[in-house]
Amino acid sequence: MHNEELNKVRIALAEEKEAMEKYGAEGKPKEGLNTDTGVSGGPMNTISGVLLDPKNVKADDIRLYDIAHPLSFICRGVGQVKHFLSVGQHCINCAKEAEGRGYSDRVILACLLHDGAEAYVSDIIRPVKVLLENFDEIEDRFQEAIYEHFGLGDLTEEERELVHLIDDAMLWNEAKELFAHVDELEPPLLSTIPNFKVRDFQDVENEFNLMAVNLLHRLGDSRL
Repeated sequence: MHNEELNKVRIALAEEKEAMEKYGAEGKPKEGLNTDTGVSGGPMNTISGVLLDPKNVKADDIRLYDIAHPLSFICRGVGQVKHFLSVGQHCINCAKEAEGRGYSDRVILACLLHDGAEAYVSDIIRPVKVLLENFDEIEDRFQEAIYEHFGLGDLTEEERELVHLIDDAMLWNEAKELFAHVDELEPPLLSTIPNFKVRDFQDVENEFNLMAVNLLHRLGDSRL
């Protein structure tokens, strides 16, 4: 994407963000929204103003802003790290690693979005996740809606495995850099040099947005 096109994207995203903060994504709750979730407070409210039913989340409920913005705030490892590293930055690192390995734009986009569900359910570390009954089902419900929204609902098992392998490789490299008691760890080799430095959340959000839009543009898809 040329610089002129990127500037137009930046302006469009800024205008969309301003409108969402002022009016909400829909302007009013969706008609017929199922609020019988069994959870106090009713439907889930997102930063863009979308109201969604966590038991029945749909692809139409998903917004790029609702993913990029919160992921830039959420810390990896529930904050049990030497310094702040956002989930959004982790996703960007994974996408760049997929690109460095020469994978398809579909896999690169899937890597960028692979933790998108955490924008709705937060980051639960693996040792705790296995103790939470039905959590995987809830997380998968959001993740599949995200993939479907961005045209990745038909990811093959092979493509999903590539995403999983990069996610794991990045996790172990993060552990070497940021976790305690892993001095002897030899993480998998990467094709890129990931950025684990503390970054401003707005910079991460902007880069996440631009990477997503650029990839969708390359894939011939205009949805946000």
